[in-house]
Amino acid sequence: MSSPSHDSAMDSSLSSCPFSFQSVKDGNVRISHHGKVVKVLSGKAARQFLARIEAADELQRQHLMARVTGNYKRGNERPGKPANS
Repeated sequence: MSSPSHDSAMDSSLSSCPFSFQSVKDGNVRISHHGKVVKVLSGKAARQFLARIEAADELQRQHLMARVTGNYKRGNERPGKPANS
């Protein structure tokens, strides 16, 4: 489980709203990070995403898009070892 300080750091990085999404005619959803498309959802995944995003506030939307794109720190990352160890 993430520590409160980690959650607040993630919240502050997402408060600038780096993610956005666009639903297109063919049913796909394009998720962008700082204006660059980083993930395209289609079919069931797109429908589930749209259902979840509708009920979310802006910070929750940012968290959801971060998770979907894989750009989400889970709090379990370990610092790397120095190369000369």
